[in-house]
Amino acid sequence: MKKLFPLVSVLVVLSMLLSACAAPTPTPAPPTKAPAVAPTKAPEPTKAPEPTKAPAAAPTQAPAPTKAPEPTKAPAAPTATAAPRPTPPPGRVVVEFWFGLGKPLGDVLEAVVMDFNKSQDKYYVDPIYKGGYADTMNAAIAAFRAGKAPHIVQMFEVGTATMMAAKGAIKPVYQLAKETGWNLDPSIYIPAVRGYYSEGENMISMPLNSSTPMLYFNIDAFKKAGLDPAKPPKTWAEVRAAAKKLVDSGATKCGMTFEWPTWTQLENFSAIHNVPLATKSNGMLGMDAELKFNSDLHVRHLQTLMDMQKEGSFKYGGRDGAATVLFPSGECGIIMASSAARARIQRESQFAWDVTFLPYYDDVPGAPINSIIGGASLWVMNSPGRTADEYKAVAEFFKYISKPEVDARWHQETGYVPITHGGNDKTKADGFYQKNPGAGLPYQQLTRSKPTENSLGLRLGNMPEIRIIVYEEWEKAFQGQQTAKQAMDNAVKRGNEVLRNFEKTYK
Repeated sequence: MKKLFPLVSVLVVLSMLLSACAAPTPTPAPPTKAPAVAPTKAPEPTKAPEPTKAPAAAPTQAPAPTKAPEPTKAPAAPTATAAPRPTPPPGRVVVEFWFGLGKPLGDVLEAVVMDFNKSQDKYYVDPIYKGGYADTMNAAIAAFRAGKAPHIVQMFEVGTATMMAAKGAIKPVYQLAKETGWNLDPSIYIPAVRGYYSEGENMISMPLNSSTPMLYFNIDAFKKAGLDPAKPPKTWAEVRAAAKKLVDSGATKCGMTFEWPTWTQLENFSAIHNVPLATKSNGMLGMDAELKFNSDLHVRHLQTLMDMQKEGSFKYGGRDGAATVLFPSGECGIIMASSAARARIQRESQFAWDVTFLPYYDDVPGAPINSIIGGASLWVMNSPGRTADEYKAVAEFFKYISKPEVDARWHQETGYVPITHGGNDKTKADGFYQKNPGAGLPYQQLTRSKPTENSLGLRLGNMPEIRIIVYEEWEKAFQGQQTAKQAMDNAVKRGNEVLRNFEKTYK
């Protein structure tokens, strides 16, 4: 316990920071050492399928799946009058699973867990909603310190570096597999997902809800502005031109915006252009990584956004997911948002819309390559008195959610990407992508190239704090208080101080 004191203190600080960072998914952090691979020319992005009017999603026909409760407009907070929790059947090995997904996604998750419990008669996973991700982290920290940690905790991807540093608090998935006789095959998981939650070839946590950002556009507004929705913008030059035309024509008040600014415009921007966000393979090769996102290309991109704001074609909608509403409301004709935003856009938009790949600068050699993920994964926690049967139960649950039919159901009902190749294949076989044009593009974007050391993911300590620093410096630039170069230099300098403090804590 003494050795873990630095971890606990850092986690407490991190959890305080996270109160300002909800993770729709996304928000993002880190993976493994991937051998340096020479970037290959990614194939020309596939043309988005023929758009349709917000189709209704058809859930996969998994074997007698438990139906999740009907989603509501706003998440319902737990109350004292909530329905009583199911009682585990007698004789079962019970494990606690603390999660941070609110309604309606949390309902789907609970339904999947209940189906696992019904699929066999030896183990019982007890899903317990602990509030948002920050609340779940706070609860897990307190429980670990008291020697009563849950067996499984859902943790957003920006907490990956910190969780991996908690050697005594967590049991890596690869170790769980060895101890329980689970023949874990990492190759069944898509590389962009597997790599994010691995150390070398060893999986550390179990992927669950993974997403990646996409570009959504308003078909009706495009037509009104004289733009061809069958040819959505691919490059940043095309995005800027389209956004300006949307505003100049009066089709929309705002041309373009984006949610989760650092995730969409810095972390994924770096990945698809195959440029480092930081040294040491974006932190995956060591805590002594240094931020490098003040390169000429990064400065150029921020300057482009500043110029677009000045000409009126871009609106900065705020931090985290604050800008999401600007698209389904019809105010902005283009948004870069999480693939998991699809459900909300489909539910709230009163116009035809479609989705395509993230834009890129076409004069950058090799661009675009694969994007990276956001979302969360499942971590196995250690606690005094934990039995081999309990760990076996955890392994059986992880095997269950990795089945193609279960993964496909999760993907189709939530909008998160399939975490396995089998889940994607099952979804295709179900005809889901034919009925829901564009729903398969996030998987294509994540797998369109072999990940490089710049596009495997991130593993940077206290990443939420670094994101806040970037927000602060970018906002000063958008307000005309400093240049793009000054903003990026300041963010890198301040961010590196955060990394050095994190490194000092764990050395």
